[in-house]
Amino acid sequence: MRKNIVAGNWKMNTTYQDGLALVSEITNMVQDEVTGSDGVVVVICPPFPFLAAIGKQLPANSRFHLGAQNCSQKESGAYTGEVSAKMLQSVGCEYVILGHSERRQYFREDDELLSQKLKAVLAVGLKPIFCVGESLETREADDTFNFISKQLKDGLFHLSNEEFDQVVIAYEPIWAIGTGKTATSAQAQEVHAFIREQIARAYDAEAAVNTTILYGGSANAQNARELFSQPDVDGGLIGGASLKSRDFTEIIKSF
Repeated sequence: MRKNIVAGNWKMNTTYQDGLALVSEITNMVQDEVTGSDGVVVVICPPFPFLAAIGKQLPANSRFHLGAQNCSQKESGAYTGEVSAKMLQSVGCEYVILGHSERRQYFREDDELLSQKLKAVLAVGLKPIFCVGESLETREADDTFNFISKQLKDGLFHLSNEEFDQVVIAYEPIWAIGTGKTATSAQAQEVHAFIREQIARAYDAEAAVNTTILYGGSANAQNARELFSQPDVDGGLIGGASLKSRDFTEIIKSF
């Protein structure tokens, strides 16, 4: 079923000690201030070295879940520096971010590679948060929908219905990531509705209705409520604001 999710992507930030302090602040604030009946799922995605320790700090049987920022498409073997989906699952991860624009841009991850990573993640029971989104040049060329349609088709829509049921999609306009710019709530809604329409075409109406679609791109405590009020925006993939316990808690409370 479709869920409201707020996922915090810490990227390559914090030290081990600061990360432990941050997650402690977040969990305490949320437990004190967010009612138990609102149904918001919170996913914390710290850097790889901190996963096990931070996972142990998350309250058991709660709204909090552990996520990773990436993983290898390989199951095991001589791949120095890589981290497998099974490794992530073994330390308590439940979610994995795949296809973030920074991975696509800086590490040349393409849709073929991402489709392999999806299979690896799903094979061990993890839930992928699959990112799509256009650059400023693509938007200004009025090619946003064609671009995102291709990302979905080439990277995601090869999955079976059962596999696709486990997927969360994040729309992240690249021009709004770390720039301070944010898509208006109307712009976000327009693209989210388009994504849902593409899901219905590739799978069926039930899959479209049940898929969680997050917005990522300079979402913050000031604009989250308006963004999340849109009918097809089910939460956020939060970058910089997830590193500030008060801001992140306010975003969660926006629901």
